[in-house]
Amino acid sequence: MDTRVRMDSGLEDQFQNLHEFVTAARGKLPPRIWDYLVGAAETETTMKRNRQSLDSIAFRPRVLRDVSTYDASSRLFDKPLRLPIMLAPIGSLESFDPGAGVTVAKAAERFGAAMLLSSVTTLEIESVGKAAGGCKVFQLYVRGDDAWIDERVKRAVDSGYDAFCITVDTAVYSRRERDIARRFVKPWRENLSGTNYQAALSWKNIAHFKKTHRIPLMLKGIATAEDAEIACQHGVDVIYVSNHGGRQLDHGRGIMEVLPEVLATVNGRASVVVDGGFSRGSDVVKAIAMGADAVGIGRLFCYGLAAAGEAGIVRVLELLENEIRSCLGLLGVTRLADVDTSYLHAATPVVAPHVHSAFPLLGEGY
Repeated sequence: MDTRVRMDSGLEDQFQNLHEFVTAARGKLPPRIWDYLVGAAETETTMKRNRQSLDSIAFRPRVLRDVSTYDASSRLFDKPLRLPIMLAPIGSLESFDPGAGVTVAKAAERFGAAMLLSSVTTLEIESVGKAAGGCKVFQLYVRGDDAWIDERVKRAVDSGYDAFCITVDTAVYSRRERDIARRFVKPWRENLSGTNYQAALSWKNIAHFKKTHRIPLMLKGIATAEDAEIACQHGVDVIYVSNHGGRQLDHGRGIMEVLPEVLATVNGRASVVVDGGFSRGSDVVKAIAMGADAVGIGRLFCYGLAAAGEAGIVRVLELLENEIRSCLGLLGVTRLADVDTSYLHAATPVVAPHVHSAFPLLGEGY
């Protein structure tokens, strides 16, 4: 049986490895936008620990098993996904492609992944919501009171989004020193108002949301068992484990150090999504084996977006699926849903962690 993954991007000859998108994106983006994309907070320690935590997990493969079939599909919000992948909410997508969120939504639908649209965008909720089908979530940075949030929720529901996400790890905007060193301020931050509402956000607002709205609620930025427990007590539908890709709190834990305690606490009461440094198909397999329901990718899909627009994102996802297919087959597994912690083992990393340490062929300067 032919178990090769389906290729629809039209870029199979141009891009045959994921790291080639990194090179292409850097060649197209202005230096200040490149640094905005790849940078993190202050010493960038949290970002590096994300990669270190992924590299600290090895595989325990099984052999002599029939792996002639392959299935990496899943479901989220009762929508079918070709891969349990979510395109994470990235601010200022127009910096990478003029189509911004519309381009990303079309790519997600075309491949079969989920998409989260950041509220920090030049496009309205409705423009992206109605541009494509598939699984879509609207992500909000809070800039007003409960009534202000309620109005955004209504717009998201009316525009066909499957869930609503509130980011909860940005009470204070971090010091991203690559941006500061370039004296670079994103346009949406120049006349920023209402940030006091994000700083004042509390569990009372979450209780109001769950009492008022029926759309599933996702909280992005949960990083401890204690907060995961409180979220479950409030009826939150999706716990999104994230440290903002290392872009908020410096000297945080690596994401795969955080994930186990959250999963143990949630214990099936909510779905669990995780992001933070995921760059290869094997990274995705590790998170699913640990118990996550889906994995978010941010920088990685932006490389595809910057390099080749909609088709670029689709090709990034095709290559990820190729890597997942290879990993599963060599683990002796035919379905991504069948991997568990028995396939994982603690290990010592063999490379120094870096935003691109998953791509050794890039060499110095990336």
